[in-house]
Amino acid sequence: MKNENSRRDFIKTSALVTGGLVASNFVLPGAYAAPVNELKLALIGCGGRGTGAAFQALATGHNIKIVAMADAFRDRLDTAYNALNEKYGDKLAVSEDMKFVGFDGYKDAIAQADVVILATPPGFRPMHFEEAVKQGKQIFMEKPVAVDAAGIRKVLKAAEEAKAKKLNVVVGLQRHYQANYIETIKRIHDGEIGDIINGQVYWNDGGVWVRERQPGQTEMEYQMRNWYYFNWLCGDHINEQHVHNIDVANWVKKGPPVKAEGTGGRLIRTGKEHGEIFDHHVLTYTYADGSVIHSECRHFPGAQNRVDESFQGTKGTAYLSAGNHGTLKDWKGNVLYDHDRKNQPNPYQVEHDQLWATLFKGDYKFADAENAANSTMTAIMGRYATYSGKPLTFEEALNGQVDLMPEKLAWDAMPKVLPGPDMYYPHAIPGKTKVV
Repeated sequence: MKNENSRRDFIKTSALVTGGLVASNFVLPGAYAAPVNELKLALIGCGGRGTGAAFQALATGHNIKIVAMADAFRDRLDTAYNALNEKYGDKLAVSEDMKFVGFDGYKDAIAQADVVILATPPGFRPMHFEEAVKQGKQIFMEKPVAVDAAGIRKVLKAAEEAKAKKLNVVVGLQRHYQANYIETIKRIHDGEIGDIINGQVYWNDGGVWVRERQPGQTEMEYQMRNWYYFNWLCGDHINEQHVHNIDVANWVKKGPPVKAEGTGGRLIRTGKEHGEIFDHHVLTYTYADGSVIHSECRHFPGAQNRVDESFQGTKGTAYLSAGNHGTLKDWKGNVLYDHDRKNQPNPYQVEHDQLWATLFKGDYKFADAENAANSTMTAIMGRYATYSGKPLTFEEALNGQVDLMPEKLAWDAMPKVLPGPDMYYPHAIPGKTKVV
């Protein structure tokens, strides 16, 4: 049975966000409260990205106090606490009873604060976002915002509630806060290179960390520690990393694609420690106007790296990258625009500078969740296409009924994907694997 969130409904709720972020980060009128002198922050997810986001919040210079921290693992929480305390001890007010460890601690931590940072592995993002909205908190959450269609539907529902409550939501798709992307894509939308008919988006690099299985670990703890390699936690690297580039494609095209088809597999990264995810995905995304975007991501150590976006229009071309490139040329090679790469602010910091300035003014300005769900769903659709080996539409993907989350979250509970007797994990087989 189809879920009520059709592709048409999804685009209707997200199109304004996708377009509005171009020039103004989706500014909305109204205010949620009067200006405030101090705000309390809870950090949910104390790994590297969560700790980094907390540093960036504190670096805004506003009167912020971190009052609660939550993580599944005590050692991760302690590492984050010690790092923050070393630089910002006067802004850290986390007593021992405000350090929450385990699967359910996020609820208590959220309750202590005015603002939350949600930075656990993305499989937990829908439930954490849902709870933060339920409790009426202002939110910064990392990308991606889910790992499957079931999670996306939950995020969309919570996003509507967040807007009704006038809760600011900023998502860590930081290119939307990066000057070269904002200015160059504005010029694309203004027609400087005509209608976009093709594009290429890449995240090709050597891969990330691996955490070996340790003696005495339960299966749940092992997968949680080595979370990047399990879809219920990560959603594969097309979702966890390449979502940035896919998001740019959707931004340029002002909405998600209508269809995805492609291929992928495990060519180099094939060890027991590499769980179930692929090491490469190559896709064609087709948009409603018939234009196509080539999407490619891979983790091949020693191969050439490439992380950027290119687009071809009827009157010229565009090139963008996180390295502050933003160049438009006509088809004769004449430069129409070339963004000044010097002295550009760090977009990770900019998104916090803008969010916290808004919060201390008591304003309501940011509603990033729908756009993030849009781009995350596009990445998930790509994974569905490469895993199944079959093309599928956005609507088919969004209405998918496969839920990756374990039935129970506990250290002695079992995830849905388990290793065989040889300790290798089953992985998708294109042509056989069911994804929706």
